Amino acid sequence: MSESERLGIVRDFVAREILGREGILDSLADAPLALYERFAETGLMNWWVPKEHGGLGLGLEESVRIVSELAYGDAGVAFTLFLPVLTTSMIGWYGSEELKERFLGPLVARRGFCATLGSEHEAGSELARISTTVRRDGDTLVLDGTKAFSTSTDFARFLVVIARSADDPARYTAVTVPRDAPGLRVDKRWDVIGMRASATYQVSFSDCRVPGDNALNGNGLRLLEIGLNASRILIAASALGVARRIRDVCMEYGKTKSLKGAPLVKDGVFAGRLGQFEMQIDVMANQCLAAARAYDATAARPDAARVLLRQGAQKSALTAKMFCGQTAWQIASTASEMFGGIGYTHDMVIGKLLRDVRHASIIEGGDDVLRDLVYQRFVVPTAKRT
Repeated sequence: MSESERLGIVRDFVAREILGREGILDSLADAPLALYERFAETGLMNWWVPKEHGGLGLGLEESVRIVSELAYGDAGVAFTLFLPVLTTSMIGWYGSEELKERFLGPLVARRGFCATLGSEHEAGSELARISTTVRRDGDTLVLDGTKAFSTSTDFARFLVVIARSADDPARYTAVTVPRDAPGLRVDKRWDVIGMRASATYQVSFSDCRVPGDNALNGNGLRLLEIGLNASRILIAASALGVARRIRDVCMEYGKTKSLKGAPLVKDGVFAGRLGQFEMQIDVMANQCLAAARAYDATAARPDAARVLLRQGAQKSALTAKMFCGQTAWQIASTASEMFGGIGYTHDMVIGKLLRDVRHASIIEGGDDVLRDLVYQRFVVPTAKRT
């Protein structure tokens, strides 16, 4: 199957399962939504997982196009479907062969989900301050603590949990935990204001025990940073998809709305704004694809795992997420004004799109956090870095 055929399948899925169903997708319905199983029937579930583990092994460049199409329909659906790339890439790069066989193959075969748990209430954006601990007890690892925000956890097949060593507070570990592990409890589902087709949870661990070889190889915080490269680029791609949808919604509205006796699309101010949207969307797409190509180039190297450990966060992933999140928010805000009072009601989809796109500048590092990271890593001269 070619890339164009796969994109055709995704577009058909969006048209059939998502467009026109905004009320259901914006309702915080029981998770997981049934449409995720119908997406799995397309054969594209977990499309990025390497072929040796049963996946399609698609690169991030094609993933950007897939996610943009999914987010055109609904950003929450797109987020739920692509977010396992964070977890699976960490295991794929830094898990043992036995661990990859035990978790990645069944994930693809059973068309399932997985989740990553890093953030905590007290630590906030300072992940080095997390208080969830892991200790070794014979042949097992024991987890204790609470994680604040984790998407898809309740229906995930397994999780990767970032924890601080109980014996050495300066050491962090990424631990693979089956969803049914004793001592793992889902405390609640968050009532989010946007992206409501996804499901985000608070999760607690109390004497939660897993085999000792479930730990990934390397510093847990560094591995999380590496895993975030792919998901941050796809968050940027989801912002792109929402921006494209907003442009089209505005165009349809302009055809039906009359101003001074003529369709709104004939108005110069309206046309200028849509021309601005198109310019911004084009730059967003180029930024996403450039970041994806840079990631794919690294991933194709025989020493990719070692190179990624040295690089950590990739500059292009950080800048793509920030730029696309900020630009899509500008588009959404401007578009909401174009609808006037009706745009501030639930009768028009623009309000949902505005709420949905806000996620791109908040999750997986808010813009202020990422701006500081870019400054510290890529602006401050190497000799002066702390």
